[in-house]
Amino acid sequence: MRFVMVTGMSGAGKSTALKILEDEGYFCADNLPIPLVEKFADLAFTPEREYNKVALGVDIRSGREIADLQSVLERLDAKGLKYEILYLDARDDVLLKRFKETRRSHPLARNGRIEEGIQRERDALAFLRKQADYILDTSTLLTRELREAMAKIFVNLQEYKNIFITVLSFGFKYGIPGDSDLVFDVRFLPNPYYVPELKHKTGEEREVQEYVMGSGLAQRFFLNLEDMVEFLLPNYVAEGKNQLVISIGCTGGKHRSVTIARKLFEHLSGHTEYGVKLEHRDIRK
Repeated sequence: MRFVMVTGMSGAGKSTALKILEDEGYFCADNLPIPLVEKFADLAFTPEREYNKVALGVDIRSGREIADLQSVLERLDAKGLKYEILYLDARDDVLLKRFKETRRSHPLARNGRIEEGIQRERDALAFLRKQADYILDTSTLLTRELREAMAKIFVNLQEYKNIFITVLSFGFKYGIPGDSDLVFDVRFLPNPYYVPELKHKTGEEREVQEYVMGSGLAQRFFLNLEDMVEFLLPNYVAEGKNQLVISIGCTGGKHRSVTIARKLFEHLSGHTEYGVKLEHRDIRK
């Protein structure tokens, strides 16, 4: 029996997450009054029930009763009922943008500013975030990427360490990405731009990749990059970081940075416990 509580910030994708779980065969219920959560769990865990995968959406729509969920969780623990908490989160600026784009009011800011509602919600849900088994930051995730991350946890039953990594190539001439956590400058590597037959190709093409990685300098740099990232990731996880943007930059963001970003993405994709995606910000400029 797998019992998942889906919670988190309004606008972070909880409804989408429940739909994804439903598509994967979970029986889903949303926005139950908090006093009914324990009764719902008791029914779900009744041996004669035919459900073996259940998901329950709980969030700030419960109002002040959300604080009572802590006592409910403690009683479920005392009964030995095993549940998991999936917490959907996103940056404040992203949540604000989503509310403005959909023209929806925040449940805690119907007569006030959305920013204030977001902060009050963070405070009210802090106890759930702290207890969450999985935290997914959807700030930069497409629905397809959210589905892939959830499939690792709830379908393929892979270990997941609460961090989603974006490997991002960019061109310094267009500015450093503002959401970067780590920035690596690869402008010291051989530049295919000055090779006529490679100038109009990109680092997604084999000829450019072979040119960039053909030097001992590039090979040595990449080994050191792998070692550094491998060292940092578990320490970021231990610190509680759940979103990491690794930006690789060259002059124009078309050749060298794309090649190195691609190789790093392929390396990190071998770690099934992390969510990883690849983006090339400036490849078409």
